[in-house]
This record gives sequence, structure tokens and C-alpha cells, in this order.
Amino acid sequence: MEMNQPTKVTVQTVIQAPVEKVWRYWTEPDHITKWNQASEDWHAPRAENDLTIGGKFLTRMEAKDGSMGFDFGGVYDVVNQHKAIGYTIEDGRRVDITFVDQGNETKVVETFDAESSNPIELQQAGWQAIMDNFKTYTEQN
Repeated sequence: MEMNQPTKVTVQTVIQAPVEKVWRYWTEPDHITKWNQASEDWHAPRAENDLTIGGKFLTRMEAKDGSMGFDFGGVYDVVNQHKAIGYTIEDGRRVDITFVDQGNETKVVETFDAESSNPIELQQAGWQAIMDNFKTYTEQN
């Protein structure tokens, strides 16, 4: 009996900053709360991050009007400083992020297992919007 493999979705960007800064802004809770939302009507009021293999992370995502919110969390499987992060989300899906050092800029590529309750295009657009917010925040700060 074959098991269905999850659909992999990839988002990416190139950030005008060295990999050390990009890594720090991606992983430090004080920065995560500033960029981790897909639209202006959402925010991330709280983030926790134990960036070690087996370590857990959690980001609280909420609509600014208080109408809804959820915790996004998981456990790290891969932590290769300035190069790669891999984790398993609480629902069992995988996420892999690579950081490609290109001198004064850094390419960030994030691949995730799609979930089955929303269209792939919607998931990709949401994750890309968060990636774009990360790029803007990192380049402006």
C-alpha cells in the first residue's frame, strides 16, 4: 500500500544583507514578532525559540482585531548555523529552510509540506507574504 507523499511548496527571496544578519533576524524572538505575519491585519505578539536540535519554537499569530489567532510551533530536526534549518510542525508536516550566503546578500529558500484544508496557491501566497515581510524588515532595520 502506497502512502501519499505531501505536496511540497517552495517560497524564496533574496535579501540585501549578509547571512549572519539574516540568520539572526530569522531566529531571534524579538525580531520574529516584527515580521511574522502574512498581512497588515495580523501580528505575532509573542515568539519563543530554542534553536537546537530537539528544541521547540512557538509563535503566537493573531488578527489585530482579536477575532482569531493560533499558535504556530514545532520541533527542530536540523540546525546548521547560517546554512539550514529544518523542523516538524505540530501537525507532522516538514519545513526546510536554506540560507545561501552570496556575500552582501542572502538567498532564503523555504520548502514546506502543504496541508489539505486550503488550496496550494493560497498556502504559497501566505508563506510568500511572510517571506516578503521578512525581507522588508531585515533590509530596513
